[in-house]
Amino acid sequence: MTQHYEKSFRGAGLRATQFSLLAMLTQTGPLPVSALASHLGLERTTLTRNLRLLEGRKFVRLRTIEADQRVRRVELTRAGRDAAAKGLSAWRKAQVGAGAILRRSKLENLLAKPSG
Repeated sequence: MTQHYEKSFRGAGLRATQFSLLAMLTQTGPLPVSALASHLGLERTTLTRNLRLLEGRKFVRLRTIEADQRVRRVELTRAGRDAAAKGLSAWRKAQVGAGAILRRSKLENLLAKPSG
């Protein structure tokens, strides 16, 4: 599935994981690194590696929180919001084909809506 999403993101200037990070920040607004890692289900080291790449491209900015200088908060920049918007079409393209891949892998039950 990861290969499918990465293929859809070719040409979008982002990896699928980077898009997920930007999309989360678009939805939540600025978050401390630990909270962002928790929301995304990522280890902090994995998140930090991705944040460095995105910070280098000026898509995110890390700032310390006044109340606790040890806590770093991740903020989207305008360039990051633009990159997330651009990546949305690649994500939608990947979503369209995801169901077929799950069905071929006999995992269509992942597509079922939970009852209750």
